Amino acid sequence: MTDAIRKVAVVGAGAMGLGIAHAFASAGYQVAMIDANEGVADRALVKIRALMEQDVAKGRLDAAQMTATLARIQPAQKLAAVDGADLVVEAIIEDLDAKRTLLAQLEALVGPRCIIASNTSSLSITTLAAACKHPERVAGLHFFNPVNRMRLVEVIDGLKTAPQVAETLMQAARSIKKEVVRVKDTPGFLVNQVGRGFTLEAVNVVAEGAATFADVDRVMRDTAGFRMGPFELLDLIGLDVNHPATDAIYNQFYQEPRYRPALMMEMRVKGGMLGRKTGEGFYGYGEGAAQPEEAPAPAAPDVPVWVSHALPQERAAVVELLTRLGVRVEDGAAPSAQALCVVTPLGRDASRSAAAEGLDPERTVAIDTLFGLATRRTVMTTCVTAPQWRDAAHGIFAKDGVPVTVMRDSPGFIAQRIVAMIVSIGAALAQSRTASAEDIDRAVTLGLAYPHGPLGFADTLGVGRMAAVLDGLYDSFRDPRYRPNVWFARRAALGLSMKAGE
Repeated sequence: MTDAIRKVAVVGAGAMGLGIAHAFASAGYQVAMIDANEGVADRALVKIRALMEQDVAKGRLDAAQMTATLARIQPAQKLAAVDGADLVVEAIIEDLDAKRTLLAQLEALVGPRCIIASNTSSLSITTLAAACKHPERVAGLHFFNPVNRMRLVEVIDGLKTAPQVAETLMQAARSIKKEVVRVKDTPGFLVNQVGRGFTLEAVNVVAEGAATFADVDRVMRDTAGFRMGPFELLDLIGLDVNHPATDAIYNQFYQEPRYRPALMMEMRVKGGMLGRKTGEGFYGYGEGAAQPEEAPAPAAPDVPVWVSHALPQERAAVVELLTRLGVRVEDGAAPSAQALCVVTPLGRDASRSAAAEGLDPERTVAIDTLFGLATRRTVMTTCVTAPQWRDAAHGIFAKDGVPVTVMRDSPGFIAQRIVAMIVSIGAALAQSRTASAEDIDRAVTLGLAYPHGPLGFADTLGVGRMAAVLDGLYDSFRDPRYRPNVWFARRAALGLSMKAGE
């Protein structure tokens, strides 16, 4: 325990509140768990006991520890139970007015040295603290669900938060065995901003008709290394949770284009297609529902393949693969009339890449090389690629059994485009000094379980290549959503790591 905090009060005994109470009690703190709804706090204690009994059964905890932890939690219905608390954590519904009202009530009940923290995931700490007479003692303490398994905690400084308040909260979070990042007050804080890039850009790809939900999920799992695809994740979280948070972040940022909500999500929310909780979302989950199966690859024809010389690094990867597959590769500056034409764009589409090189668009396809070609390959047609050449490319690139996703024309394919948005948002967070570069990556890998943080993705894939993707997306769409980030562009121009400098 920290010296400054001995008793903790948690107000709100839902999934987040009971998890926070459990975490503090397990670390030796006395905890008042309060919920205004009759019986909720008592039932939450029963749920905590059940969680701990599972740990005892699996040998992760002994029975004496469980008994001692449960004895430190006192369920209550009245706010008066906050008396004597050194820290109060608000964990009620994500509603600005409700939270502001509660914080003002809490301030009138606790001692002058008590810290008041909000577990909000998207609301401004500065705005919440303005309801208090002493906003300097209000900060954000954002846990992630489920609290007992998620290691990350964001500590958020409001504009008037006293430095020692945030520092004490960081010590407290570490004392309950959490990894802590310190974040400036900004809509969605750190993790929830970056998460918008993953889900929103995936929805945009599908909304344009370039790929299916299953195509996107397979590519992001197999090619980019994510544990879940974006549509699987949205169905797990529930659109009734994700979409309102997106809408809130977008409007708090005065309609920042990077966070523009998607009509596809809004329609599903209105239609009650929320995900697993309703039995239907982007996929079906009811009785007899089956997930889409991937079509088998057609046979590979014996035709030569010409690979674009425009990007030497990308060409080399494709030529090496085709040679290994036993495919005839044409080396000339221009393709023969019998060859399949392959381009390797970064951030651009197949049709305009074919036009730029004077290629026959009916026998041209593009292949994504940014993430390597080992686990899944993404082939993209031009807007007029003939079916026989599309199928030829599918069969050729699947000759060794590695699955191939065939998509329609779209700048940046699937993985390039989604990861580029994650990188762009991370760079914007670094530029605004919302958090340090190291904390941005650490928070995202811990809080979202991405294979890399935003800046780490750029460093791993190649800063120059990622800069080309971002520039290509902006040139292709002319949408400020994809505008280049100057913090990123400076480092790309100098050939530096995304974590270099200040």
